[in-house]
Amino acid sequence: MTSFVVTGGGRGVGRAIVERLLEEGGRVVVVEFDERALDWAAGRESVVPVIGDASDETVVARAVEAAGELRGWVNNAATFPGGWLHEMPAPEAAALIARNVDPVLAGCAAAVRAFLAAGVPGSIVNVSSHQAQRAVRGAFAYATAKAAIEGLTRALAVDYGRHSVRVNALALGSIATERSDAHLAGLAPGARDGFDREIRLLQPLGRMGRTSEVAEAAAFLLSDRSSFVNGAIIPVDGGRSAVGRDPEEI
Repeated sequence: MTSFVVTGGGRGVGRAIVERLLEEGGRVVVVEFDERALDWAAGRESVVPVIGDASDETVVARAVEAAGELRGWVNNAATFPGGWLHEMPAPEAAALIARNVDPVLAGCAAAVRAFLAAGVPGSIVNVSSHQAQRAVRGAFAYATAKAAIEGLTRALAVDYGRHSVRVNALALGSIATERSDAHLAGLAPGARDGFDREIRLLQPLGRMGRTSEVAEAAAFLLSDRSSFVNGAIIPVDGGRSAVGRDPEEI
C-alpha cells in the first residue's frame, strides 16, 4: 500500500493534511512529539503513529520503516519561538533557528534515502511561511528558519530531480488552527476587531485560511497531478505575498 509520512500531524495543518491523504486511499505515518495529539487516530488502521522528535534521525528512520512503500513526505512539524537577537548569545539564537530547520533536514534526508534505495519516484513537501520573505517583528528565529527551509527546498529539487524526487514548499499565510483560535479567544473585543481588520488588510481574500485549503495544496504536490512541479515555493496565503499595504487605506 502506498504510504506517506507527515511530521507534526497530530493537530492543525498537519492533521488536515493527514485526513486529506487518507481520502486518497493510502496509509499515513504520523510523526508526533505529543502522543496525546493522536488520540483521534486510535483504532484507525490507516494511521500509523510514530512518537518522538522529528529532528531525531532514529525517529524518522522508524517512520520510513513503518511506511513501507513510501511515496511522499510532508515536513510540517514546527515551533514558534520568539525573542530578540540582542538579548541572547549567538549560540542560543542559532539553537532557536535550528528548532525549525533540523526536523526538515532530518525528514528530507530520510525521505531521499528511502526513495533512492527503492528506486522509485517520490515527493517531499516542506511547510514554510510568508515570514520567509516578510518577517514579523520579534520572530527572527522563525523567519530565518523558514527562509533556510525554502533555500533547502530549491537545492534538493536541483540535486535529486534527476532521480525523479521532487521537492516543493508551501508558504502559508495566516491559517485558522487551534493555536490561533486560542489566541483570539484571549483577546478583548476591541483587540479582536483590530486583529480581524489586520487580516482583511494583509490577506486580500479578507479572511484567514483554512487547514483544509493547505491540505488540498499538499495533496496536489504529493500526487502525480503535479509531476512537473519541482523546486517551487507556492504561497497558500490568500494573496498576502502579492499585496502592498497602502498607508492611505482606511
